[in-house]
Amino acid sequence: MNPAMNPAAPHHLPSFITAPGGTDHLMVVAAFTLVGAVLGIGLLFLRLHTLPERMAHKTHKIQFEIVAVLGLLALFTHVHAFWVAGLLLALIDLPDIPGMFGRMAGSLEKMANIAPGRGGDAASDAETAVPGPDGTVPVAGAGIEEKNHA
Repeated sequence: MNPAMNPAAPHHLPSFITAPGGTDHLMVVAAFTLVGAVLGIGLLFLRLHTLPERMAHKTHKIQFEIVAVLGLLALFTHVHAFWVAGLLLALIDLPDIPGMFGRMAGSLEKMANIAPGRGGDAASDAETAVPGPDGTVPVAGAGIEEKNHA
């Protein structure tokens, strides 16, 4: 009989019981499983948490920054309504109103022979322009002169 073994212990011990000073293999496997599970669940949580932001970024939404801020608020405050609002906002297509007005202004500037981006300045210059000695008023941006019939 082994001198380190208690005489009251059975002679055949299961494999998960280690000898004194030996490595507990079951504990090592359980530790790696626990670390892997915590990292896996954390990764799954963060992947799910950033879903609205990734959806808005992938479809190039105008409201991408708003969705990102709602996601951060939901992460730090644990208020799930922010996450739901971000998800709904990522799924909705908002019209590009500033871009639409910009395209309209560009078309009007082109029709009026005004240099691009100078719409308001050029229009006020044309309204207050003084006719030259030959009776012509210069048109801003085009270099074309027009007769003043007023």
